[in-house]
Amino acid sequence: MSNKKMKNLTPTMQQYKQFEKERETKRPVVKNCIRAFLVGGFICLIGQVIQTFFMRYFNFTEQTAGNPTVAVLIFITMLLTGFGVYDRIAQFAGAGTAVPVTGFGNAVISAAIEHRTEGLVLGTGSNMFKLAGSVIMFGVVSAFFVALIKTILIQWGGL
Repeated sequence: MSNKKMKNLTPTMQQYKQFEKERETKRPVVKNCIRAFLVGGFICLIGQVIQTFFMRYFNFTEQTAGNPTVAVLIFITMLLTGFGVYDRIAQFAGAGTAVPVTGFGNAVISAAIEHRTEGLVLGTGSNMFKLAGSVIMFGVVSAFFVALIKTILIQWGGL
């Protein structure tokens, strides 16, 4: 907190801020970053294995194997979330599980599980995409603008 803001506080408030600062839990930032990196990398490794499986045994190309790979990863995440395993992994790894596409699957199914007691349509169906809906919407809008810019550059620039 800056000195200017500290001057506006009463002496009791300043003492409390100092008390709070001394007892604040120190976060192991480097340790958390390493965990996130390793678990997120392991999730990506699993995705690569699944993609290679599709390419080898189902004759997909690298481009066409992407969609089923993402679908399988999301399905596995939803199963693990349903059984309560993915939440334990997420507590250990933090952002390492939220950044890959598996974080999206977890967000969707967690909301569905949380609201299942309200019914199939009004509970699960309407609440499933509360968190993930904004991700889908911004993803679609940003993809539209990127495609628009690319189309304009191709038309004018001859890329």
